Amino acid sequence: MRALGRHILSEFHGCPPEFLNDMQRIERTMVDAALEAGAEIREVAFHKFSPQGVSGVVVISESHLAIHTWPELGYAAVDVFTCGETVDPWVCCNYLRQHLLAKDMSSQEILRGNINSEASRKVSNF
Repeated sequence: MRALGRHILSEFHGCPPEFLNDMQRIERTMVDAALEAGAEIREVAFHKFSPQGVSGVVVISESHLAIHTWPELGYAAVDVFTCGETVDPWVCCNYLRQHLLAKDMSSQEILRGNINSEASRKVSNF
């Protein structure tokens, strides 16, 4: 099966709350994760919520990395979507786990744009 991209959805648990509430640290870590995987960064946008939490996205030529944090729970939801064959999304996820000091990470990979599937060629009208 050939897909246009790989999309990894990750759940990080047991992260230090002060890391997850530090917008500059989260942004730098996300950018560094993209660079570590060899991605080409296009745009970066992050927001710090009051009283806590950070959301952000790193747009890369190959697609994107996104994060949403809940410092009070030590939890971050991360998704990494890469198209093509040059950037491995698992490099990004493992980098983030290490640098956000997550005690646990659960992930699933979804293949996007299955171009060989008969179902992918059908048009649905809703």
